[in-house]
Parts: sequence; structure tokens; C-alpha cells
Amino acid sequence: MNFQPLGKRVLVERVEETKTTASGIIIPDNAKEKPLNGKVLAIGNEIENIKVEDNIVFAKYSGTEITLDSKTYLVLNLDDVLGIIK
Repeated sequence: MNFQPLGKRVLVERVEETKTTASGIIIPDNAKEKPLNGKVLAIGNEIENIKVEDNIVFAKYSGTEITLDSKTYLVLNLDDVLGIIK
């Protein structure tokens, strides 16, 4: 993959959540919501406070999905990033 976001944007790979509940019930893919956190893979040249490999939380209906090398990623504006998970 070779993608460089421009400006104040980040390229994110969503982090998949657990597919079973604590009691062992398996949740089918079509019943789950898309995760609201992910790993930063690339950052735009105007971003200072987020680094590649950071785990972030972002707004629910934000970003643009793109497909690179048959894998789906999310391009987010910096304003849509809610925080960094430490």
C-alpha cells in the first residue's frame, strides 16, 4: 500500500471488535456496527499530535472509505478524530 493523505487527514485501518459476547454468544457480521476506533497507518503533512501506529477513536459517521490492494481503509479529517487510546 502506498497512500499519503494530504493536509490534515489520516489513513486509518479499523480495529475489528470481538465477535463473541462475554457469555459466549457469537455475533454475526451483519448484526455488528462498524468499529469507531482504528490504527493510524499514514498522516498528512499538517498533523503534529498524531503519529503512525497510534490507536485512535473517531466520530461515528465520519471519513471516507477507500479500497487499496483489496482492503478497505478510512480517510479521516483531523477534526473527526476524538482522541488517542493509550
